[in-house]
Amino acid sequence: MNNSIKTDDVIFNFFKQICDEKDDVKCVELGNSWINAMETNLTNMEANLDEKDKAKHKKDIQNNRNHLNSLKGKNSSEWREYATKCMVEIMDNKV
Repeated sequence: MNNSIKTDDVIFNFFKQICDEKDDVKCVELGNSWINAMETNLTNMEANLDEKDKAKHKKDIQNNRNHLNSLKGKNSSEWREYATKCMVEIMDNKV
């Protein structure tokens, strides 16, 4: 029996929380916390790259930053729609 927690499951459950949140303000707060966590992860990953890899992945890093910036300012309905799409994508790619 494998008791390890898979990253996709954690992400899926976080997006499920966004979808299930009845309070619109809390829903937006959850969405914004997702942005903050992903920005922190991206900054940490970038800091751990050597200069060659930074140059190699510069476009991908910028695309990720642009995507996160596009999420800022979403309302609760938009967050629920985005979270639903992410959950579907996770399920579609489950092995």
